[in-house]
Amino acid sequence: MNFSSFDTAIGKVYVPLWSKYRPAILQLMKATADGPQQYKLFSHEFKSLNPKEKKGYSFTLQAFEGKAQNSIKNSTIAQDLLYVLEGSEKASGLMKVDAYEFSLDKQFVFRVKKLVTAPVEPEVV
Repeated sequence: MNFSSFDTAIGKVYVPLWSKYRPAILQLMKATADGPQQYKLFSHEFKSLNPKEKKGYSFTLQAFEGKAQNSIKNSTIAQDLLYVLEGSEKASGLMKVDAYEFSLDKQFVFRVKKLVTAPVEPEVV
């Protein structure tokens, strides 16, 4: 997937950064089979993209089937992450099967965990 300066122009400020980390995020998603995963990101990368960010950079995104399961309307960072994940065939495939929680804390530690989904009842024929 190739994101252009057009994405940044339409308000997708963090898309280039999430695109850069997409391979690592996919590895973290796959590794959640062994439990929650984390990856330390660099604060200067976020701050250089949006130095005037007033709300802070931390967020929690719960996603399943390519859609946010919690409200992320006040988090551009989370919206841009979801945008990048939706555009990834591999991430979309993983999110069709399982729900994931992605979070970034104030120390810029990015965490991914698989959420427990309700078992699907077998269809009675």
